[in-house]
Amino acid sequence: MSLSIEAVTAAVSGLLEPETGKTLGALGAVRDVALAGDVASMRIVLGSPAYQPKELLAAHVEAAAKKAGASKVEVRWDYEMTRRAVQADDPCPEVANIVLVMSGKGGVGKSTVATNLSLALARAGAKVGLLDADMYGPSIPTMLGVNGRPVSADGQKFLPLERFGMKLMSLGFMLEDSKQAVVWRGPMLQGALLQFLKDVDWGKLDYLVLDLPPGTGDIALTISQKLRCTGAIIVTTPQEVALQDVYKSVSMAQKVGIPILGVVENESWFVCGECNARHELFGKGGGQLVAEQAEAPLLGQIPLDPSVRAWGDAGTPIVESAPDSIAGKALTEVAYKLAGRITAHNLSRENTAPLIDRSGGKNRHLPVAR
Repeated sequence: MSLSIEAVTAAVSGLLEPETGKTLGALGAVRDVALAGDVASMRIVLGSPAYQPKELLAAHVEAAAKKAGASKVEVRWDYEMTRRAVQADDPCPEVANIVLVMSGKGGVGKSTVATNLSLALARAGAKVGLLDADMYGPSIPTMLGVNGRPVSADGQKFLPLERFGMKLMSLGFMLEDSKQAVVWRGPMLQGALLQFLKDVDWGKLDYLVLDLPPGTGDIALTISQKLRCTGAIIVTTPQEVALQDVYKSVSMAQKVGIPILGVVENESWFVCGECNARHELFGKGGGQLVAEQAEAPLLGQIPLDPSVRAWGDAGTPIVESAPDSIAGKALTEVAYKLAGRITAHNLSRENTAPLIDRSGGKNRHLPVAR
């Protein structure tokens, strides 16, 4: 085969991108193809820096270019973040994607998952913000070891605090005493959330992760009405008592038109330090059942590891402090899978305006990111 820029471009453009199911050509991912003798160079533009199958795709790109006649292939990886649809009155229009982290009940590790997923995305090179929307129990300040009060440089917007390259906002930053109870009615909570969205200078972000309160209260409903989020992930544990509550969160998300991007099962198993055996202390298969109910994938299973709690209490979550641990790797893998789901969802034809179920519960199948 005669080597040419056109031949290399055609060969690589025909490759299937595994997360979206589209060709690299259809995605416009193959750019700046050049030849220096028989050495082919190019830039491949992905939908997120947190791209799980990069090694696999790199091997396919090299093989395709060599089949087109190149003896050597040089690839520069880049990304252009896919974006949610933004409404005219969106409170944070420069934020490309807003991801909700939900749970049916407290105590399942929702905030731990939200914090570590945010960190994993930031470590991959994404611009990430984390909003502690759990107004009654703000835990992000403790988990990230952040103290301080946000200030305003222009008298109009607050500057978020920063840690590990992430922008952060929490009601906990505003409290004089971390043990102080927040005794607010629903309208005050909703007002505070909207202020955190529109009156904080988030800047340009790839991902803004919202750690929501557990359950099916006003906050999720307010979000569905006031802004177009990319979607939600549901956090659960395997035991039946958690599943009964999380099914309600799935149902609520479907009714108010929040796409469900996936399910994370936390505390899935424990490895005994003495016998090295794996024990499923809270049962098994619960996360998969929730995923089937939500018609969304099970993004991952996170082990019950005492070091997750210890590092979180110390203000350096396990993805930052021990990324090569079993739990650290599991959380990072979930983050990369989530990024892939977001890219596919944003590019999907199903990414249409959200629908509100006004049927009284008859329309069970509402927007779910496929």
